[in-house]
Amino acid sequence: MRSFSTVLSLLLLSQHACALRFDVSVRQRAAQVLAARADGQNTVPIANTRNSEYIANVTLGGRQIPVLLDTGSSDLWITGSVPNAKDVGKSVSLSYAVGNAAGDVYTADLSLAGYTVKDQAFLLVEDTSSFSVNISSQGYEGLIGLGPNTGSVIRDKLDDATGDSVLDRIFSQNATAANYLTVLLSREGDPDSPATGQLTISEVLPQYSNITNMPKLSVTKVHKLTDEDQHWQVYTDVNGILGPDGLPIEVDSIVPKAPDGQLVVVFDSGFTLPQVPRAMADAIYGRVQGAEYNTDSEVWTVPCDQLIPLTFKFGGIEYPIHPLDVSSDDFAMVNSLGNPVCVGTFQPITSAFSLLGEYDIILGMAFLRNTYTLLDYGNFMDDTANDRGDPFIQLLPVTNVTGAHADFVQVRLNGVDTTGDSAHALLPADQMQHSPISEAEKKKQYEEYILSRWPYIFVGCLAFVIIVIGLITWRCCVRRRRNREAKAARVRLPDTSAAGRSPGAEAISFGRLEDGMTPQNMEMRSSKGGYDYDYRPSFASSRTRV
Repeated sequence: MRSFSTVLSLLLLSQHACALRFDVSVRQRAAQVLAARADGQNTVPIANTRNSEYIANVTLGGRQIPVLLDTGSSDLWITGSVPNAKDVGKSVSLSYAVGNAAGDVYTADLSLAGYTVKDQAFLLVEDTSSFSVNISSQGYEGLIGLGPNTGSVIRDKLDDATGDSVLDRIFSQNATAANYLTVLLSREGDPDSPATGQLTISEVLPQYSNITNMPKLSVTKVHKLTDEDQHWQVYTDVNGILGPDGLPIEVDSIVPKAPDGQLVVVFDSGFTLPQVPRAMADAIYGRVQGAEYNTDSEVWTVPCDQLIPLTFKFGGIEYPIHPLDVSSDDFAMVNSLGNPVCVGTFQPITSAFSLLGEYDIILGMAFLRNTYTLLDYGNFMDDTANDRGDPFIQLLPVTNVTGAHADFVQVRLNGVDTTGDSAHALLPADQMQHSPISEAEKKKQYEEYILSRWPYIFVGCLAFVIIVIGLITWRCCVRRRRNREAKAARVRLPDTSAAGRSPGAEAISFGRLEDGMTPQNMEMRSSKGGYDYDYRPSFASSRTRV
């Protein structure tokens, strides 16, 4: 996910497993899983590394490369060498929380899910020393962005079709196919989870075909000036998050245009731990007995035997979260007493906070494992003829509440259901703990309040300037009118009454005009009785006296 200035689409461990300094080791069976073949022609198996990394194979220049799947970004980058690759003479640097992916842009033939693209642009990263993790030991050698094409840095750099994202290139050359991608993620440690996940292009998995009957959630569009920040984002339902007590968690949206009671959610497979407003994270974990907020790692920790219900609502459909996804035992955390605890996966949004106020929540892997997800690119694609509608998302719930409860009892409670005893009861609402907010976070919230409302601030400033100019113009007009009135008041005819004449002044008599005389050709001369009139031609016709 990219912010307004840098890339915020983080590697699957980048935002939290790295930023929170969690040590995650790779299970060696991942490579073997990748070798499995899917039944569908346009289907790719997805390997799972401890519920923190989801990896699929792409073939580039004839070389098969395991890459992270990231629906929050749009570029392809890989490490190592690529046979027959062509250097286009451009360099790009992509910023991630684990470091910078920097290098030269190349092109090579690419194959993914049964599709082949000629001369696909990608970033070749030869130096990974800036990364805070050894990516090759983690089981991947690159990243493929599956987000909208507007977020592609390589596309902006090359400014031609070869720089378009992989999905954009695939859909563009297959104009008769629908522009959609589906993703199913597996869950390690769950006895009922599929062994591998699946990714399909322009087809759905037969066992989940009912996804096409799910509500089409319209993707909310960001402002055209910031379309590089366009993500797979939709509105929740009103009061669309149900907490551990089954009641709605009420949180105000930071998105200015969001309807009352609804929040803007981004679906991003690049986040191990979903990001939610701090008040929401507190409502999920703050009433759990034994819960603690780890200020160093900025995460909630809870006892691993605590089952915490959580449900999201989109398009009138409820999506329950598996209790094994609401807290995770994959991070070897301990509490203040040194006892092992689980990490609450729905954490306060901090570094991924939207300064432009474009979203409230980022739902990463811990949510996406509970849905079969269809992402329809629609008119995000520039050059397709068939699928030109608005982009949308469809979600099929795959978590059964009863079955999930049984899984939790088997995995976390050794088969003995103690979830209903008093030790696991929620604390009263007035005893809920609240996580502290840092000064840096307060500053971000203030900045967001200003930046997210820049169109309104701009319009307000423009209106203020127009009003000021109007007032100044009105004042000038009023002053000029008053000046004219004052000047006219000083230029008046003399007072002809005797009382109004000064001593020695003579009265002016207007006798009867002689034949042929008009006011325009009269000449006044002094006489004993007043003034007599002689004829004078018009001044305009002649100065010569007749």
